[in-house]
Amino acid sequence: MQEGKLRKQTIMNFAQEIKNKSLILRISGDLIGEDNGIQLVGAVNEAMSHDVLTCIIDISELRYINSSGIGVLITILTKFRNKSGEVYLMNPSESVKKLLIITKLNSIFQIIKSEEEAFKK
Repeated sequence: MQEGKLRKQTIMNFAQEIKNKSLILRISGDLIGEDNGIQLVGAVNEAMSHDVLTCIIDISELRYINSSGIGVLITILTKFRNKSGEVYLMNPSESVKKLLIITKLNSIFQIIKSEEEAFKK
């Protein structure tokens, strides 16, 4: 790194709650795997240990996602589907929606507009 140049900080925050036997994760910032991927998978494992089989991931505040971040989402999806559960991605931004289409992940993940939509399914 050259002197005088600042390294861009990539920060991801998430909140979690269990509602109607569903884990709701609200992710904001940049999902780039690394430590935050471990935290998300830990939250999933904890919820699944309490018989939660549905996960709603609110990604409306997600600015950026890289291949490692996509890997985290696929890991979460795999964990739930292996237990006959389901993962819903809620309100992706236009840039994230384009990425899901380009990678064809929009055909693997269920994309929803609201929590209620997931609860009805």
